[in-house]
Amino acid sequence: MFNLSGKVAIVTGARRGMGRTHSLLLAQAGAKVVVSDIDLEECEQVVVEIEEAGGEAIAIKCDVTNKKEIDGMVSTAIKKFGKIDILVNNVGICQFKPFVDLTDEDWEKTININLRGYYWCAKAVAPEMIKQKFGRIINIASIAAGQVGVGFQGLTHYCASKGGIVGFTEALALELAPYNITVNAIAPGVIDTPMVASVKMDPKTLEAIMARIPLKRMGRPEEISGLVVFLASDEASYITGDMIIVDGGYMSM
Repeated sequence: MFNLSGKVAIVTGARRGMGRTHSLLLAQAGAKVVVSDIDLEECEQVVVEIEEAGGEAIAIKCDVTNKKEIDGMVSTAIKKFGKIDILVNNVGICQFKPFVDLTDEDWEKTININLRGYYWCAKAVAPEMIKQKFGRIINIASIAAGQVGVGFQGLTHYCASKGGIVGFTEALALELAPYNITVNAIAPGVIDTPMVASVKMDPKTLEAIMARIPLKRMGRPEEISGLVVFLASDEASYITGDMIIVDGGYMSM
């Protein structure tokens, strides 16, 4: 296990799914964790899990489409723990809708949460990381940012948001490198999470996706979270500006 003792991490979208698992594994590695999402009660449940395992965490309600709430989250985290070392931009939404039926509201909601929220969160933590000359920013993108294929019809807005994350990651990595801050993106494939379940994918489409994945299964949240912990660690200090794909081989086909 990589050692994150003494480090402080913020995880957005942390009440369930991958965000919850990121929080648990970061805490297991020794980090103090800010568990953040729109539902405070569910965040508090994650905090209880962390504390019962011997870790330290706080829950903060934060809507990433609200800049004031993001600034408040960061301020509270610094007051509680004294610094911020790691930001895991994890929050995201996914809604299938044909392009011809897509409304401006659909587009804006997806971009605001999946992309602008990442920008605002990074913007809020960067001054603290620059001041301490250390930081790790980890953005959760998607294979939808790259080679889209079967299963991605009706996701133009989602694909655009995830592609934006990758470009944002690469450009931000260049700007923050002089301050010993690394910025990387993880591109998961189909992961077994509540968000994926909520999409209610057509069985035939899901079957086609599984047929394309060489490992013939969905990924597990901890298979993404393990990489989050690595990228947050000292062992990943020479990795920046990269998008790391974790998709069971989907994009190799």
